[in-house]
Amino acid sequence: MYNTIIQSPNFYRVGLYIRLSEADENKSYESESESIVNQRNLLLNYVKQNGFSLVDEYVDDGFTGTNFDRPGFNRLIEDIESGRINCIITKDLSRLGRDYIKCGYYVEQYFPQKKVRYISILDQVDTFLETANNDIAPFKALFNDMTSKDTSKKIRSILKNKKEQGKFIGSEPSYGYMRDPLDKGHLIPNPEVAPIVKKIFEMAKNSVSVSDIATYLNNNKYPTPSLLKKKSENTNKRINSIWTVSSVKKILKNRMYTGDMVQNLQTKLSYKSKKKVALEKDFWIIVPNTHEALVSKTVFESIQNNTKRTTKTFSKRDKRLFENLIFCKECGNTLTVTYRKNHNYWTVNCNKYARDPRRHLCEPHFMPYDKLETALLETIKKTCKNYLEKINIKSLATEINNSNEKNSDKKLEIRILEDKIKKYNSKIDILYEDKFKGNISESTYIRLSKETEILLNQSKLRLDELKNNDRIKIDSNKKIKEYENTICSLIDLENPTRELLQAIIEKIIIDKDKNIEIIYKFSLLNN
Repeated sequence: MYNTIIQSPNFYRVGLYIRLSEADENKSYESESESIVNQRNLLLNYVKQNGFSLVDEYVDDGFTGTNFDRPGFNRLIEDIESGRINCIITKDLSRLGRDYIKCGYYVEQYFPQKKVRYISILDQVDTFLETANNDIAPFKALFNDMTSKDTSKKIRSILKNKKEQGKFIGSEPSYGYMRDPLDKGHLIPNPEVAPIVKKIFEMAKNSVSVSDIATYLNNNKYPTPSLLKKKSENTNKRINSIWTVSSVKKILKNRMYTGDMVQNLQTKLSYKSKKKVALEKDFWIIVPNTHEALVSKTVFESIQNNTKRTTKTFSKRDKRLFENLIFCKECGNTLTVTYRKNHNYWTVNCNKYARDPRRHLCEPHFMPYDKLETALLETIKKTCKNYLEKINIKSLATEINNSNEKNSDKKLEIRILEDKIKKYNSKIDILYEDKFKGNISESTYIRLSKETEILLNQSKLRLDELKNNDRIKIDSNKKIKEYENTICSLIDLENPTRELLQAIIEKIIIDKDKNIEIIYKFSLLNN
């Protein structure tokens, strides 16, 4: 903590920070005191009693305290930086955060540097006062972190047990179902959309194509799964109001509609991370016959088998010269090269358009592939030949080598600076832990952390300077002789290989009007 001159109450421009996580909401014994309303009332009474000037309140409802990437907290930091507020008040330290290293950083480093007063009411922590509670604040922060970790383990264990019992613990049931009002862990058919799911399976059973099913659903203006779900204000997910081939397939492959509970398909990396990873099927938790089925198991399996049989299978073949090098300008997807057996010729089309042509998700780029290949080869060879005729090989070698050397030096410095920044950040965390554990004194900690922060800021400034400078475009990482040989080989060969073309071509972009743009890996060819 730090010493400063106590100002009159109206000097402080107060920001109230309020946080409630989903885990807090599930604690019935705490929910009343932790609620947003009760936190707000407590903080407002404190401001009124002390005569502070209230500027704003910052609320994060449903956000974990194990990381600080929260919209309300981020806005609070912005207002500190702009000077709008100079005092932060929370109900207790755990509302600020449960990561004791980051919590300690803000309370002991960031707030003091910005001359911001921090007050935790229930912990009786006030960084502008000399109190014993300030000294034990790091211990409370560590306890909050440990509590969060322990709570996470307990919650995971409870949730796993519920999954094994066949209780639904997801955020939103599969399309067609809803939570049972009498038992939130039990699913019942949603009377509004369950008939739609049944219709989808009925049509699939009668061999109606997935594309025709999607057309039927759109023509009848049935709500899509994403449109039906209630999206929170904080979600970045796009709501799709149109049925597509993929959305219909997703329903037809979902075993939940047979009455079986299928859960534990993914898991969080850790209690401090929101990132999820998919689990192998061995880890899935499947409990049969937990809720009313919308399709019989026999029909479901029959549809899965039909899907497997009708799925296009291609025998192993050599790829055509420009396959995976040509792209759609409109959507950015790969243009697919397909062999049409009945007509004995190859065609090109937009992959996104071809997957679901009736939805018109992109533009058709349909054209004969062989004619395209001939035209591309002729253009590429001509470009390379003209280039070699015009340039001075020796001056080119010098130019490219100098460019590569400068760029290599620049990239090396960037890598070194990024490594330094990581080390400096790590050192600051370690210093704080050492101070907390009593391994170093307060004065030593302040001196070393300030020295490290100076070096950290210098490295960040230099890194920003390098990244903001105009980047030197790299023409090649290989020697000039290899570069010449590649272009010469392309010109001389009657039938160039895919490998040779991939060494020269970055991508080929074709628009709906069949206009073609060739982007070469060597920028001098693009000129």
